[in-house]
Amino acid sequence: MSSSRGNNVEATYESQNDQRLDELHAKIRTLRGVTTDIHDDVERQNLMLDDSNDRFASFGASLSQTSQRAKRVFTGEGGIRTTRIAMLVVAAFFAFWILSKIYSWWFGS
Repeated sequence: MSSSRGNNVEATYESQNDQRLDELHAKIRTLRGVTTDIHDDVERQNLMLDDSNDRFASFGASLSQTSQRAKRVFTGEGGIRTTRIAMLVVAAFFAFWILSKIYSWWFGS
């Protein structure tokens, strides 16, 4: 009777151990899934940061080139060309002003 009872207790302990081992495996699988998701998210964020860095570097280079061009134009290296552009802008503004006056006179009251 004692041997039968001992085997019964051992079987109970063994089934409890198996159940706890299965619970532990489930928790490990869940933890592995969470760590995989975190790793994937970090990789996506790194790619996004790299892309942003590349875009800002490109923007910085473009801004530098634009600044150098503006410096050349406004420091006198443009010479006659700058004067022609300025005169063209003034003439276009003057022409627009004249046309607006003609339009208001023609279609006005």
